[in-house]
Formats: sequence, structure tokens, C-alpha cells
Amino acid sequence: MQYKIIGESLPVVICDVDAGETLITEKGAMSWMSANMQMETSATGGIGKAFGRMFSGDSMFQNRYTAQGGSGEIAFASSFPGSIRAYEIAPGKEIIVQKSAFLASEENVELSVFFRKKIGAGLFGGEGFIMQKLAGSGTAFIEIDGSSHEYELAAGERIIVDTGYIAAMDATCSMDIQSVKGAKNMLLGGEGIFNTVVTGPGKVVLQTMPINAVADTLRPYFPTSA
Repeated sequence: MQYKIIGESLPVVICDVDAGETLITEKGAMSWMSANMQMETSATGGIGKAFGRMFSGDSMFQNRYTAQGGSGEIAFASSFPGSIRAYEIAPGKEIIVQKSAFLASEENVELSVFFRKKIGAGLFGGEGFIMQKLAGSGTAFIEIDGSSHEYELAAGERIIVDTGYIAAMDATCSMDIQSVKGAKNMLLGGEGIFNTVVTGPGKVVLQTMPINAVADTLRPYFPTSA
């Protein structure tokens, strides 16, 4: 597969695939494709993995697009202003991403639900108790809300992140939550009660415009129902 990512704030990834090659997606991300791309919808991995994908924010079913009779082209567009990143997934190079970040991938990439080991992180950390894990092998494309910035954390090195700003991290990183120190800071600071703490080793990718922050900003301008 060859691909190119075009567009600025509303990007799309255009993939050129060989005959018989298959790409998968778990939501209506397909934007356009050549006439020889055949679509098949299935609950890949069985009902257990299908329910796991549903809990992580994606569909129970996967759409599989295969080039028939020759090479083909298919494009997948981002659903929110931001960027698209390509990751090469391999054994030992798994990544954890925010729920609903997965856009599309080659067919040997496995998407599964990822539960945090510490319940507190899930209940209060703001990123959600359930995230997504990408394993297997192949190229995967994920959506970033807004622009992105990454840090390479050494073993034991930590970074404190506000709610929703974590887009992805290496599976070697760990995540927990901590409360904001000081009652006045907690109640009057406007930053919420908890922060997410990511600990290395590994890479963490942060995003500048998480959709939940955008929703909170716009909420006062929406009319309330009677």
C-alpha cells in the first residue's frame, strides 16, 4: 500500500492498494474509492471482540475494502478538524489511543479494547476508563483533534496532562490520575479536579483541540430546551 495525507485542518488519507489488498475501518470514514473496491461488513474477531470495540467507542462491525481485479484507490477523511497520523504497528510497537481515534488500517492490524489497570484513572481521569489498543502488524491511521505535539518520555519520567489532551501513547507508557493540589486551586482554578499523569518510557502524543473541550466552549451558546 502507498498513501498520502492531504488537507490542512480537514485532512484525508488517500490509499493506493494492490489487487487483493484489504483495508479496514470501523465507522463511516470512507470518502471515495475506485469502482473496483469491494466492501464487506463483518464482526471481525467474533462477538467478544465486537462488543469490546463497541465499548471503546467504535462500531461492533468492521468495513473491509478489497481491491478486485487490479489495483485500487480509497480515501478516508477525518471526522473533526485536526490531523491524520500514520503509525507502523508491529509486535513490540503497539500503541494506545483515545477512543474513536482509529480511522483505518491494513487488515493485519488488530483493534481491541484497552482497560486501565487502576479504576481511579478510568472513573476520574477524564480520558475515559476504556481506550483502544492497536496491535498486530501493518499501517494504521488515527485522527488527532487539532494539531499535535509529542514527547519522548524516559523511564520514570512523567508528564501531567489536562482532560482530553492525550491522543496516543506507546503501550510501554502507563497512565494514572492525580487530584489538583489545594482546595482553592481545585474549586476556583477552572482546570477541573483531576489531571492525567503519563509515565514513561515511551512516546506520548498530545492534541491541541480535544472535542470535549470544544463542546464545553460552545455549550453556553446553545439554546436550552424549555
